[in-house]
Amino acid sequence: MTEDFKEKLERELDLLSIKLEENQLNQFYDYFQLLVEWNKFMNLTAIVEMDEVITKHFADSLSLIKAVEDIGTKEYKIIDVGTGAGFPGIPLKIAFPGLKITLMDSLNKRIKFLDEVIKNLGLENIEAIHGRAEDLGRDSLHREKYDFCVSRAVANLSTLSEYCMPFVKVGGAFIPYKSGKIEEELNAAKHAVFLLGGKVEKVETFLLPGTDAERSLVKIVKNDGTSKKYPRKAGLPAKEPLR
Repeated sequence: MTEDFKEKLERELDLLSIKLEENQLNQFYDYFQLLVEWNKFMNLTAIVEMDEVITKHFADSLSLIKAVEDIGTKEYKIIDVGTGAGFPGIPLKIAFPGLKITLMDSLNKRIKFLDEVIKNLGLENIEAIHGRAEDLGRDSLHREKYDFCVSRAVANLSTLSEYCMPFVKVGGAFIPYKSGKIEEELNAAKHAVFLLGGKVEKVETFLLPGTDAERSLVKIVKNDGTSKKYPRKAGLPAKEPLR
């Protein structure tokens, strides 16, 4: 691990009041190197420069602590829908080893990358599964089995809620990572969130460290079970978002 990587990561995590052991810092560095290496032959991320990876992938992923303050002290079960290159799920697992994490993605070659990261970093109680949210959200192994569902996937909040709310147990929450300007999208999604058994509890808006990029974490608490009608069949949530 290089000294500048360590200093930059520790500085940004300090702003989130997160302190890591040396082996965890090394895991982040190994993850960064794997990301850059695999990105040469498959499209994982447009962000590969060290400072940007630390800010826009690692620190951003760990900002979940703003919405779930006790995340470091509980063995929460979390599913990361549309995880891509493993964000936010893998950084959360490295920083908070007690979490039980499921990484879900619809692209099988990404799953191969995630399996390699999990093996390489020696992570336990974390799995990468291949599938679409519309299918796995109906699977009894996953439906309403998680304390939290998180997602950095790019989709409007109505569509994303239909993908994600079915995974959340009653009393849990779906927390999407959205850009800062969220009011319009929130208003458009309110009825969809209600239909799926949820209610917006709070929105945490903040700037990513050292940037002027605004970020919002929307905490949607699940008060009622999701109707068996949802999620609808593959393609429909994106094509015809709930209104």
